Amino acid sequence: MTDIPEFQRKQYELAAWIRDPENTPAPKGIEKRRLAIYRRLFQNNLATLLSSTFPVLRQLHSNEEWAALIRAFMIRHRAESPYFLEVPEEFLLFLEQQDAGTFKDKPFLLELAHYEWAELALSISEENNDIENINRHGDLLSEIPVKSKQAWSLAYNYPVHRISADYQPDTRSSLPTFLVVYRRLDMTMGFLELNPVSARLLELLESNVDASGRELLLGLASELNYADHDQLVTHGDDIMHQMRALDILLGTRRISND
Repeated sequence: MTDIPEFQRKQYELAAWIRDPENTPAPKGIEKRRLAIYRRLFQNNLATLLSSTFPVLRQLHSNEEWAALIRAFMIRHRAESPYFLEVPEEFLLFLEQQDAGTFKDKPFLLELAHYEWAELALSISEENNDIENINRHGDLLSEIPVKSKQAWSLAYNYPVHRISADYQPDTRSSLPTFLVVYRRLDMTMGFLELNPVSARLLELLESNVDASGRELLLGLASELNYADHDQLVTHGDDIMHQMRALDILLGTRRISND
């Protein structure tokens, strides 16, 4: 650090001490009382942010376990982002980089952490929908359904939305858990559990360019070898209407008169 300005060197020294005060010398020339205040403020802010972003994860750890996990994050992880609201993503990355046996008593932990992080990430996402050319009340079967960019399809090996202190599965589910986390146009957040068929339908809606809702559903029926195509279209129409009521679907694309 000989080539950096003195004030920056002091900042690095202070940051290193705050991260790991037991193994790092305190910077010289700063009153111990003030150092303790800086350290306490940093730790409290970090603990508050992570506890609010990962409330179930926090609930599953004792005070001592949670403090130890945050301390390990502070010491061992080097964040790439300077933004406070992106710290939870750095924490998720830290968890993903741990040895496979670290969370053997909670095999669902990484998926739970990802699920809880997704809600924050979507709530602050700057990706917006262009609704100017969308008919909010269009016919979802005869016109082109439009999926919201603020609806994320997720799939997990564990039912992460049901995990709590009283329910901690130790084995994977026989079938994946499909969820869509969404942000409505009024900025409220929610999630919807999907079955494999509705999850596949949402996947098709995500990549759809110019097919009508009916065409998508008929294609899905053929893909699944579903005997009664008309019945699947009826069920699919109901699902799409439910999705539109939640702003997962925004409506239909307006037909150009050109």
